[in-house]
Amino acid sequence: MTSMTDIPLLNRLSGLGSGLRFLAKAFGSRYNPLLAQVVVTRRCNLACGYCNEYDDFSPPVPLKDLLARIDHLASLGTASITFTGGEPLLHPELDQAIRAARRHGMIVTMITNGFRLTQSWIDRLNAAGLQGMQISIDNLKPDEISMKSLHSVERKLGLLAKSAKFKVNVNSVLGVSGERTQDVVTVAETAAKYGLQHSVGVLHDHTGTLKPLSPAQLDAYTQVTKISPSVVHTLNYWLFQKNLMHGKANDWKCRAGARYLYVTEDGKVHWCSQQRGYPGIPLLEYTRDDIRREFHTEKSCSPTCTLSCVHQMSMFDRYRGTQKKTPDTATAAG
Repeated sequence: MTSMTDIPLLNRLSGLGSGLRFLAKAFGSRYNPLLAQVVVTRRCNLACGYCNEYDDFSPPVPLKDLLARIDHLASLGTASITFTGGEPLLHPELDQAIRAARRHGMIVTMITNGFRLTQSWIDRLNAAGLQGMQISIDNLKPDEISMKSLHSVERKLGLLAKSAKFKVNVNSVLGVSGERTQDVVTVAETAAKYGLQHSVGVLHDHTGTLKPLSPAQLDAYTQVTKISPSVVHTLNYWLFQKNLMHGKANDWKCRAGARYLYVTEDGKVHWCSQQRGYPGIPLLEYTRDDIRREFHTEKSCSPTCTLSCVHQMSMFDRYRGTQKKTPDTATAAG
């Protein structure tokens, strides 16, 4: 099991100028990425039982390689970039990559477990121009399923509330374990105490498919959305999550590989973190023809997909651009 976390869309639309540029790229064209999630290191300092997106040995991606990838994403007209891992704060030059993406006019965010946050890192991220951070917290105390606990990082939330110039969102995953369901509510209340936004995701398996929620988990979801209301999450709920939480499929056009790119540490483009393997083309060789092909390719995994980041980047093209399956992609997505 794993979980895809994402920074709410409104965090990307940070500031009037950035928001208008993002929307112009969303509605003014079909064949440019709206979000690239870029892995800066596969290594993580934690070992959560439900996650399949890390290891404990990989070195950071060399800065020169990251800069080349950022430049190419800019040439494709990418609107926003999220640096992820593994744990991106294990990359000693992360702030330099953030600076480079900001120079290209991209909206820049990152995802972290927060353990390695220090005042020095916050100052560096402020100076680099980071616009949004998501911290993942799943429970009150660490266990074998998730080590991302409030007990471990609450002090970091205080540091962020005091010093961060970027928006901070705390994300929790429902479905990690039944006995810890109410922990998510406490995490949301704590985030609100520090003046931080909170969001909630749902657990999925290694293909990105929903693990259904129990009645208690559905109730916790309702409580959390009242504690930290969000236009984006309300929209996402009605368009996608409501059906999934009740075991129903969604009818939508997934634009992974086009509007959303997942770039692994080896520099290859994949549909998403849970469908690694296709298209598997090096980013530096990725072209608008590749984007056009994937924009119009139907993904057989999409009806029960829970990946909010892909949902959000695909909804701008909900009613435009037909899709069809191809033999290669049908096999890859199966």
